[in-house]
Amino acid sequence: MKEKKSFINRIYRAKDIEKINAKINQFGVSKKFTTEYFMNFRLYSSMLVFVLLFIFADYGALLAPIITVLWYLLVGYTMIERPLRKREKKLDNEAYYYFEVLTLALESGRNLENAIKMACKYIDSEISSEFKETLKQVNFGKSLTESLSLMSLRIPSITINNIILNMEQSNLFGNSIIETMYNQLDFLKDKQIMDIKAQINKIPNKISIFSVLFFIPLILLIILGPVLIDFVIG
Repeated sequence: MKEKKSFINRIYRAKDIEKINAKINQFGVSKKFTTEYFMNFRLYSSMLVFVLLFIFADYGALLAPIITVLWYLLVGYTMIERPLRKREKKLDNEAYYYFEVLTLALESGRNLENAIKMACKYIDSEISSEFKETLKQVNFGKSLTESLSLMSLRIPSITINNIILNMEQSNLFGNSIIETMYNQLDFLKDKQIMDIKAQINKIPNKISIFSVLFFIPLILLIILGPVLIDFVIG
């Protein structure tokens, strides 16, 4: 019997669905909605926006298509793109401490799986939750290498995925990963320092924008205030 296709499978191309699904999977264990829910919400809300603008707005025939497209893009940005960037940044910030504990566990003689268990035991964070999910899959019968490979699909950070890849290869071929992990820790530390410097470098621009928007009009008001009062009174 032929399987009945869902609504989104009938109106969207398979590669478009797969692309959205891959992004939503990058929310990992904190994922709050499915691919079908997101695509249906984006489609139906866009249709509603179009109909309401077309019927009730002045120049609706002109505005409806433009604003509907903008809404369609905005839904994707606010529900997927922006949260994923925040998640990537959060995972990168948590990565150094987690992998430092994991490396110390490896150095004490534990194998990779037990080192992951130890790091998860003492660290409560988002990246730790992802590794706990990986260990859960191992308990359900998957190999550690396969589970790590699936974990990389749940992680939006290229930096962390590079470390996971090294862990996969080490577990598969039985190589020592300690030296590689220390190199990765050095890279994570340098990356954090560079990110902090980048944030500091943005401060003058933010101050300049704030000054233009608030202080300069205030100064002009103070300077020109007496002149304007004299003009009004006169």
